This record gives sequence, C-alpha cells and structure tokens, in this order.
Amino acid sequence: MSICPKNKSSKARRDSRRANWKMTAPALVKCSKCGELMMPHRVCKKCGSYNKREIVSVD
Repeated sequence: MSICPKNKSSKARRDSRRANWKMTAPALVKCSKCGELMMPHRVCKKCGSYNKREIVSVD
C-alpha cells in the first residue's frame, strides 16, 4: 500500500470536495417554562429548568 495518490487531483476537484465542509447554525427552541431560546435537550441557562422541572437553581 502506498500513501501517494495515483493521479493528481485538480484544484477544482479538491475545492469542490472542501466546499461541503461548513458550519451550520445551532438549532434553537423556546424554553417551555420561560420562553428563552435554548439548545434542545439541555438545561435552560436563564431559568435552570429542563422538561418543565427546575434542575439547577439560578441566582
């Protein structure tokens, strides 16, 4: 097995392969308790609740 490529990849083929590697915006949902935007399946940073129950006490 050789590490070297058999044929040269053109710049267009290389760049088109790299074009699909991009960031996506995080999915945000409204907190069911306070209405603040938060990431799904995580504790709300504003009120400290998850699934309508207070998990973390927020000052």
